Amino acid sequence: MSEWTWQWEGYDPAGERLRESLCTLGNGYFATRGAVPECRAGLVHCPGTYSAGCYDRLESTVSGRQVVNEDLVNLPNWLLLRFRLRHAEGAWGRWFSPDTHALLDHRHALDLRRATLTRFLRHRDDERGVLGVEQTRLVHMGDPHLAALRTVFTAEDWAGEIEIESGLDGEVINSNVHRYRALNRRHVTRVRTGAQGPATVWLSCRTSASDIRIAMAARTVVVGPPTASSELRPTRRRAVHRLVVPIAPDRPVTVEKTVALHTSRDTAISDPLGEAVDRVSTAADFPALLDRHVAAWERLWRHADIQVPGQAGRVLRLHLFHVLQTLSPHTADLDVGVPARGLHGEAYRGHVFWDELFVLPYLNLHFPEVSRALLNYRHRRLARACRAAAAVGRAGAMYPWQSGSDGREEAQEWHLNPRSGRWLPDHSRLQHHVGSAIAYNVWQYCEATGDSEFLHTKGAEMLLQIARFWADLATFDPDTGRYSICGVVGPDEYHDSYPGAAQPGLDDNTYTNVTAAWVLARALDLLQRLPAWRREELFEHIRLDSAELPTWEEISRRLRVPFHQGVISQFEGYDDLAELDWDTYRARHTSIRRLDRILEAEGDTVNRYKASKQADVLMLGHLFSPTELRNLFRRLGYDLDDELWRRTVDYYLRRTSHGSTLSGLVHGLVLARVRRAEAWSYVQEALEADIADIQGGTTAEGIHLGAMAGTLDLVQRGLTGLETRKDALWLDPVPLPALSEYGFSLRFRGHWGVGIRRRSGQLEISVPDSEESPIRVVLTDRAVTIAPGETCTLLLPAS
Repeated sequence: MSEWTWQWEGYDPAGERLRESLCTLGNGYFATRGAVPECRAGLVHCPGTYSAGCYDRLESTVSGRQVVNEDLVNLPNWLLLRFRLRHAEGAWGRWFSPDTHALLDHRHALDLRRATLTRFLRHRDDERGVLGVEQTRLVHMGDPHLAALRTVFTAEDWAGEIEIESGLDGEVINSNVHRYRALNRRHVTRVRTGAQGPATVWLSCRTSASDIRIAMAARTVVVGPPTASSELRPTRRRAVHRLVVPIAPDRPVTVEKTVALHTSRDTAISDPLGEAVDRVSTAADFPALLDRHVAAWERLWRHADIQVPGQAGRVLRLHLFHVLQTLSPHTADLDVGVPARGLHGEAYRGHVFWDELFVLPYLNLHFPEVSRALLNYRHRRLARACRAAAAVGRAGAMYPWQSGSDGREEAQEWHLNPRSGRWLPDHSRLQHHVGSAIAYNVWQYCEATGDSEFLHTKGAEMLLQIARFWADLATFDPDTGRYSICGVVGPDEYHDSYPGAAQPGLDDNTYTNVTAAWVLARALDLLQRLPAWRREELFEHIRLDSAELPTWEEISRRLRVPFHQGVISQFEGYDDLAELDWDTYRARHTSIRRLDRILEAEGDTVNRYKASKQADVLMLGHLFSPTELRNLFRRLGYDLDDELWRRTVDYYLRRTSHGSTLSGLVHGLVLARVRRAEAWSYVQEALEADIADIQGGTTAEGIHLGAMAGTLDLVQRGLTGLETRKDALWLDPVPLPALSEYGFSLRFRGHWGVGIRRRSGQLEISVPDSEESPIRVVLTDRAVTIAPGETCTLLLPAS
């Protein structure tokens, strides 16, 4: 393996779904899992294709209850290409499958630089001899509606005929997540098939409830020897092209399959089917498609690549590859959010959570147009969030914990514990802190880009409505003289109610309260910045009364933060919970990452214990620099010194099961910022989360996009201490010996390709030549101004 190539040797049915997920290819518009082309979906294989934003809603009966779920739809399978050999007596052999045929060699190579997946196999046919197969596929980054598969067959020691079946398969369901099997999963309906010309078949269908029209067209041609026969066979749910081709040791057979995908969500088209047929008919041959695809990826890598030596660098580049496949420059033209599991599988039903909190800090400084599009997704659903708040008697905007097509709350009301087999109430919709995440993303995007037009318009509308919601939700307690926010769930997710309580929700979750105070403070800052005419316009548009603002100011300074035993409490009453016998549970179970499921299966509940799934209080140390966090607490009337934060970090480290892939990431960055030696072990866990599938099977259902992007942010922002504020780059590098060398480039205020590189105790900052203004860089002990065309090398203090 090279720094740009990942390889999988052999054929392991048990590991196929994980490999498929990690070998997914995409372009932001759609993605296809790395399944072998000849196999249909089953227990081993899942050849899923997913188009960004293509959702459908179905009703199911689960344990006697009617439930409604919206899912990212598994589209018809365009990959299908199978083959068989004609035996000496003239009969055809079995269709090849790695599950039934003897393999002499089998391997996959994922080329990150070229964004291709190549498969090599050799198998011995009992009647004929050895057949070699090499398949290369791509999902085109230049033209987001195209994909292609080239297959080269080589007869090593025999001559005869090979039959190839290339097809589009509409007999698909959402089958990637086994625990969803009790749900209605057939989203693709009204399938029609047909043929066009000598080499093209097509398939059209609609989603069941959302009525999105989907069309695919596939052109399959043989390059080299003339075909003995060619037949187009449209059937009820499959469109097939069968070819018989002579093959001999000196006459390899090359088959090129080119596919076009369109849906009725596309712009500037009249009919998805007509557009798909036209596009595939005029598409170039495979070599030309590959050249243009590779050129498009070269441009991406030029603006986005990260340089870190060793295995950590290889993994970071893989993470970046999957981020760019999900959220590419093509995303800027779409109405989509950040799917928590990428376009790589069906876990979380393709929903949008808070993961943009971990994704946008990276995108802001590389592809800000993509960040803006993702924020526009939230703004288009602002009216729905305001209606959701009004429905529960609140002002402002209450954004959903899980979002999909239209911004309604998509969080399930019941979830299955696979350990116990029981369906349990799901209160995750009480994670109102998602609103603070959206406000944070708006502010950070505008600070990084200087996009005052967005900040003063759509950004201001979101920020003010979210602030309004927090101000309305906060209640004053005359006994403490402080405001409380009650009935919420924090990022931890394990705790969703007090033990024995009749109603779900917790009071004064520290993360929720502190981020709510931050939102209120930023909203007030923004109103001060706005021109008077715009402020008046905004007040009128969102019906905001200036009389509300003094209350916002008061709440932003007097929200309550609970403490116990000399540490910050996760929520009010946390100290009353029981201590868990961690050693016993670790000895009893191979993994206790999903401690909530273990305890529920035992008839217990994690709500009784001081145990966290992931960082909650410590998430504050991920979002805010130490200085900013101290200032936030000071604004609230609390003193947060280094010793209090150290005790708090130690306290929760001992009580966290790391049941989320985000947990290692957040702990690693928090520990690095306070210069703790154990930071590297958590960073390693974050790097390995998906490639090693540390959650025990979840990566096969889709990569964890937030964790992948978060590792890039850890280098870009965490290790450098990078902040963008006051029209300057602020840097406060932290030492992490295992990642002591790194380099990347970024976009900042009109400068493309600002280079930041750390090595040998020095920090090198280069600004490319341009007509732009110099960049101001602020470190803890100095400030420098770097003009375009200049490089500044700074000696860092010894750690």
